[in-house]
Amino acid sequence: MILGTGDLIMMIFFAILIIIALCVTFVQDLLYVVIIFGVYSLIMALLWLHLNSPDLAITEAAAGIGVTTLMITLIRRTVRREN
Repeated sequence: MILGTGDLIMMIFFAILIIIALCVTFVQDLLYVVIIFGVYSLIMALLWLHLNSPDLAITEAAAGIGVTTLMITLIRRTVRREN
């Protein structure tokens, strides 16, 4: 079975998403988790764009990258972790 360039790009996107999900699980610093989650949302937006769903890509970019990252950052600032 020969893979086309579209299939190869999809496999790369999915592999990156799995790696990023594992990184979010194991990283201890909350600031890094927010940054990694933003990258996850960016990759998801690119994945939706590759699947010819620009409406979902725009929604993912706005909600995932913009609003959710901003909310998590603000929550991180207001809630302090006690050791």
